[in-house]
Amino acid sequence: LEVVESGGGLVQPGESLRLSCVASGLVLTDYYTIGWFRQAPGKEREPVSCITGTSEATDFLDSVKGRFTISRDNAKKTIYLQMNSLKPEDTATYYCAARPSRFTYCVPGENAYAHWGQGTQVTVSS
Repeated sequence: LEVVESGGGLVQPGESLRLSCVASGLVLTDYYTIGWFRQAPGKEREPVSCITGTSEATDFLDSVKGRFTISRDNAKKTIYLQMNSLKPEDTATYYCAARPSRFTYCVPGENAYAHWGQGTQVTVSS
């Protein structure tokens, strides 16, 4: 299984971005639990949101609740992170990661995720 992120960029405070995470490989990807993480410069990577194969979503960061929405389109094998009302403190490299297929629930710990993308940079600045 491979996951690839895209959609990052430079935006001004208050603007929106939608990140995409495309899953591919020689296995069925519809049922993988996928998490979004982020890492700001000089800080540890932190979990943002997660979604199961049946589209049960969990937000791990209080600071993004009500602003970020995770979703998935299994037909397109794509998981999205819609980010609205972006703030400078949202600046980070955003990663998506998949849990091993036998785990069908969300957890925040990054060690529980086996397949990681290379990340996409999000910069929020005026």
